[in-house]
Amino acid sequence: MKKHFVCLGLSWFVFGATIAQPVAPSVVMSKKEVPILCYHQVRDWKATDSKVSKDYIMPPADLKAELKMLHDSGYHTILPDQLYAYLTKGAALPSKPIMLTFDDTDEDQYTVAWPEMKKYGFKGVFFIMTISLNKLPHYMTKEQVKELYTAGNVIGSHTWDHHNVKKYQGKDWEIQIDKPTKQLEAITGTPIHYFAYPFGLQNRAAFPELRKRGFIMAFQLADKMDPTDPLMTVRRIIVGGGWSLKTFSAAINRDFH
Repeated sequence: MKKHFVCLGLSWFVFGATIAQPVAPSVVMSKKEVPILCYHQVRDWKATDSKVSKDYIMPPADLKAELKMLHDSGYHTILPDQLYAYLTKGAALPSKPIMLTFDDTDEDQYTVAWPEMKKYGFKGVFFIMTISLNKLPHYMTKEQVKELYTAGNVIGSHTWDHHNVKKYQGKDWEIQIDKPTKQLEAITGTPIHYFAYPFGLQNRAAFPELRKRGFIMAFQLADKMDPTDPLMTVRRIIVGGGWSLKTFSAAINRDFH
């Protein structure tokens, strides 16, 4: 169904979609943040991996220990619809809510992370970069993305080829956002409402463009939320490869307020 957007003051209404919510930015900013974790590759380190690269590469044993710790500590995973309802309507969340997100479509998210998540009844958000689907080794296939969605996870958009949103001009919005979103909607059979900025880099010029395309919430990394549009700048932290469980726990409790 085609969606129509109307802006009335500080309120956004989405007609033809299941989500329609007027909300002032101050309402969102007043809410206590939910910890949102971001993972990329899930594999053992190689001798050729640089120190910087290791921050983005999570050894499977470390991920397994972290998920077990979250479960044993009483955390409950939530999904973006729940977060959106909480931020805009004050909807209740489970005790100790947390969100698990995965960027860049790496196949080890499906082969390693997802089986481990299932042990604890965890669900997550997979932000898909579509250039690699069914084309590049070590990346997910369309069938794997569909399986993740069918199992109750959320599929979000992460552009076509990870191009920096700050640099979009001309047809970039069509190439990087419109076509990939339609492809993901064809795979899942559902509208795509959530977006993650490549490199975590957002800018205000992107906010109206994303809204026009049906996105109601967008995820960056650890920078402060934009007080004029916090729903377009939801914060996450990258879980560093090699963190101890003490560091992992401290980051969750320290970085979200």
